[in-house]
Amino acid sequence: MAISANRLELLQIADAVAREKSIPREIVLSSMEDALQKAARSRYGQETEVRADINPKTGEIRFSRLLLVVDQVENDATQITLAEAHRKNPAAQVGDWIAETLPPFDFGRIPAQSAKQVIVQKVREAERDRQYQEYKDRIGEIINGVVKRVEYGNVIVDLGKSEAIIRRDELIPREMFRPGDRVRAFVYDVRREQRGPQIFLSRTHPQFMAKLFGQEVPEIYDGIIEVKSVARDPGSRAKIAVTSRDSSIDPVGACVGMRGSRVQAVVNELQGEKIDIIPWSPDAATFIVNALQPAEVVKVVLDEDSARIEVVVPDDQLSLAIGRRGQNVRLASQLTGWDIDILTEAEESERRQKEFAQRTEAFMSALDVDETVAQLLASEGFRSVEELTFVDISELSSIEGFDEETAEEIQNRARNYLAALEAELDAKRRELGVADELLEIEGITSTMLVKLGENEVKTVEDLAGCATDDLVGWTERKDNETVKTPGYFDGLEITREDAEALIMAARVKAGWIEAPVVAEEPTEPAEG
Repeated sequence: MAISANRLELLQIADAVAREKSIPREIVLSSMEDALQKAARSRYGQETEVRADINPKTGEIRFSRLLLVVDQVENDATQITLAEAHRKNPAAQVGDWIAETLPPFDFGRIPAQSAKQVIVQKVREAERDRQYQEYKDRIGEIINGVVKRVEYGNVIVDLGKSEAIIRRDELIPREMFRPGDRVRAFVYDVRREQRGPQIFLSRTHPQFMAKLFGQEVPEIYDGIIEVKSVARDPGSRAKIAVTSRDSSIDPVGACVGMRGSRVQAVVNELQGEKIDIIPWSPDAATFIVNALQPAEVVKVVLDEDSARIEVVVPDDQLSLAIGRRGQNVRLASQLTGWDIDILTEAEESERRQKEFAQRTEAFMSALDVDETVAQLLASEGFRSVEELTFVDISELSSIEGFDEETAEEIQNRARNYLAALEAELDAKRRELGVADELLEIEGITSTMLVKLGENEVKTVEDLAGCATDDLVGWTERKDNETVKTPGYFDGLEITREDAEALIMAARVKAGWIEAPVVAEEPTEPAEG
C-alpha cells in the first residue's frame, strides 16, 4: 500500500492526535518516525540501521542508513571502511557514524499494519505517562467526576481524560451510584500499572471530610483555622479537631457556620454523617476531655509512657461516654492518638480501695507491723517498701502517732527486708546461671538480672545483643486497637531510655563499641 497521505495531511494527523490525547506533538511525530523505521527495516533488512526523520514544518520524510566507521568490515549492512567513509566525509574517523540517504519506497500491507501498531502503542504509552504525571501530584485533593459504570460494587469514575476507581470498601455504607451521577471523592493513591496508571478515590478517608471543610470554611482555606485531626465511622459519626491561629476567631463556631450552614453542607455530602467539632488543645488531658463530648468527665489520669489515659465519669454518664457499640470512645481514641480507659466513679473508688488494701497487706507482710501502722503508711502515700528506706527519718516521725524511735524501727525493718529479698534474688540469679559480670553494669538490679535469666539472657554479650523492644516491649495498632507486646522487664518501672542505657553499657563492656566521650565543660580561669 503506497503512502496515501501527503506531507500536509501527515502533520494535520499528528496535530489531531496530539490534541485528542493531550500529549505533545513531538511525541506523536517521534512515534511516527519509530513506525517508519520499523517498516523500512522490513524493506531493507532487519540488520540495517535505518533512521527516519519527519520535518516538523514541512512534513517531508527522509530515510537514511547509518554505517559505523571501522578499520575492518565484518558486516556490510552496518559497517563501512575508513577509506570509503572519507569519500563521503573527509573528516570521518573510526567510531563515527556515516548517514547514507535511502530512496523512498512503497509500504506493503504488512509493513503498514506493523507501523500502525507501533504508532498506537507509542501514543498509548505517552497518554498513560501524561495521566500519571497529571494525577500523581494531586494526591490529597478532592476531584469531581461522572460515574461511568459500576462493576461488582466498585464505581468507575470518568474524570474527563482519565478514569478512576472508587472501590467498594471506600464507599460510604448504603451509598448507591448509577451511571451518569456526579460524584466528589478524595484522591488517596495513584500507581503505575501494566494496564496504565490507576487512580484510586475514596469517600471514607478521614481527610476527605477535612478537605470538604476546607472548601466550605474560608478560614480553613486561608490557614487561619487548622484541622488537627479527624476520626470517622463512615456514614454514621465523625469527630474533627480544629484550632485557630487567631484568638479572636472561634474555630468551632466558624466551622459550624450561620445556623449550621457550613457543617450541614458537609453532612449532606457525607450522606447524613453526624459530625462533632472538637476544639483542639496542646494539653493532652484537656483535648481528651473535649473529644469525649457530650459526656462529662470528672477526672483523668495520664500514663505518657504507654500513651494510655484513664477517664473517670459519673455513673449516669458511662453509656454516653462509651457510645453505641463503643463508638464515642473509639472515635475519641482515634482523634487523640491515646488509648482511653473509661471508669465510673464507683469503679474508680473500688479500685483505689483495692490498691490501698494491697499496699497495706504488703507493708504488714514486709515490716511485720499491725494493720493500723500499715494503713497509716499507705494513707501517707508510700507505695513500696523501697520508698521507706530512702525517705528522711523526719518525714516518717511526722506521721501522726509515730515518734522518732518508731520511725527508725520501721526504716530498719524495711532495710532488713530489702537485704533479705536481695539475697534471695541473688541466689535465684546464680541458680539461673546469670554471669556475675552483669552486676558491674551501672543501673542494673537483682530483679532485672532474674528477669533476664528467665529469658535466657545470661552474659554481657547476650544483653549487648538485645534490642530496646526486647526489654520493655512495644505497642502497635491492629484493627484500630493498640496491642502491647510485653518485654523482659514487664512489670518493672523502667523507661525506654533506661533500657537503651543498659544495652549501650553492655556493648561497651563487651568491647563491641567504644565508650562515648563526654565533653568536659571549660573551666573559667581564676582571676588574678
